[in-house]
Amino acid sequence: MHALLFDTETTGTTHPQLIEAAWLELDSPTSLSIIQQFEQRYRPDHKISLGALATHHIYDEELQNCPSHSTFRLPAETQYLIGHNVDYDWQVIGSPEGVKRICTLALARRYLPGLDSHSQSALIYHLDRTNARERLRAAHSALADVQNCLVLLQALIQRINTEHQPTLATWEELWRYSERARIPEIMPFGKHRGMPIADLPSDYKAWLLRQDGLDPYVKMAVQANF
Repeated sequence: MHALLFDTETTGTTHPQLIEAAWLELDSPTSLSIIQQFEQRYRPDHKISLGALATHHIYDEELQNCPSHSTFRLPAETQYLIGHNVDYDWQVIGSPEGVKRICTLALARRYLPGLDSHSQSALIYHLDRTNARERLRAAHSALADVQNCLVLLQALIQRINTEHQPTLATWEELWRYSERARIPEIMPFGKHRGMPIADLPSDYKAWLLRQDGLDPYVKMAVQANF
């Protein structure tokens, strides 16, 4: 089963286009050994926003001789894509079908609760305070981010194995944990934001379920408590 720990840098949050991609191919969740790694920059069709530039520090002019963002493809054998808020990166590369996404952000919120931030950088400070500042010097380059995400993934798997038995051995098992972790217990938006979904008024739950484009995990949570 081919699993990639994946990250992108983009032109910004409005109509984002790929400007850098990196991945680590991992052998299994039991050893997390790196089989191979990839990093490549790409040329977008529009300018990088100032907000994105301030995050990743990649200049438009550095990308002029890079391949077009539209040429990027995941390896054909990719079955699992792992990342922090992985849906964003998956969407940036065109939402390839048939690839199961494992979200370390969702897993961190479930297995590392009570923290004031679940950003990847904050989690690295929580997990490896001694080395975090050095680890994060190159944060927001795609390759540095996947290397830091590997530290996080290792910690999450340890937490899962401590809480659940038997010890997870496959990417499919980890994907199932991720899918369960994605289903919220607290309403994440709207006039009832912050309220337990189980406690939402029945008419509001019915209204939510009629909305086109409702987040599928919110929908599952509402349906389970309707």
